[in-house]
Amino acid sequence: MLRRDFLRRTARTLGVALLSRSSVARAALNDPDPLPQKFQAHDEIVLGNTGIRTSRLAMGTGTIGYGGASNQTRLGNSPLTTLLLNGYHDNGLRFFDSADSYGSHPYIAEALKHIPRDEVTVLTKTDNRDPAGVRADLDRFRKELGVDYIDIVLIHCVTEGDWTTRYRGIMDVLSEAKHKGVIRAHGVSCHSLPALRAAAAAPWVEVDLVRLNPIGSHMDADPETVIGVIKQMRAQGKGIVGMKILGQGDLRNKPSEAIRYALGTGVLDAFTIGAESQKEQNNLIQRVAAA
Repeated sequence: MLRRDFLRRTARTLGVALLSRSSVARAALNDPDPLPQKFQAHDEIVLGNTGIRTSRLAMGTGTIGYGGASNQTRLGNSPLTTLLLNGYHDNGLRFFDSADSYGSHPYIAEALKHIPRDEVTVLTKTDNRDPAGVRADLDRFRKELGVDYIDIVLIHCVTEGDWTTRYRGIMDVLSEAKHKGVIRAHGVSCHSLPALRAAAAAPWVEVDLVRLNPIGSHMDADPETVIGVIKQMRAQGKGIVGMKILGQGDLRNKPSEAIRYALGTGVLDAFTIGAESQKEQNNLIQRVAAA
């Protein structure tokens, strides 16, 4: 526990140091002027060339998510399901961001019992690196989610620069699944700059989950470098979903500024943030509108 606290404090210190050096970050976090375009969390967006229409803000279910649990799933079945349903009904959020490692599939399944399936986008991620394992994952995921198809499946937390060669077998399984209608789109969640650049160069990638915030906290590289790679992705019609918008907590005291930065970059189709209460979710909705 002490080591974890030390690492978190170190990350914050590095983030502050980066912030002090970056004129872009300073401008993003200190500029009170609103954006020239109005945004709403419930805005309907299209993810690249996938044809998938969903809300601008996705409800994340994986804050501190690993080992089959997250802050959201630790709320319990009823609170998390209620949060998802209220987000849909009250705030117009139609994008559920999940993963096998978060343990959030059963909670989404319960929410989907009360929502028209075709009105919600379900994104999930597999940590499996074996083709047969991914094929089995797709069957298990659909059972856990209580659905016939999954909108988006990503290869989760990829770090290798040669992943498009190394994991070709997994990619083929997901391509086959799309052809059969088991999934609607496939892609990757990148956790290193080489992996991000490989994703930009790969026609196979239809949706990319990218880390972006103004201070470079928990990102693949500095914001300017990452944005340059994302622009290459967008030019190819890839759907871009932003994560780590609040720097995994390092920007918890400047959420409005961080959200304004994410919206102002113009490179994200949508972004995901995991609220842990209705109050937090409503606050996010208000901050997107205020940007």
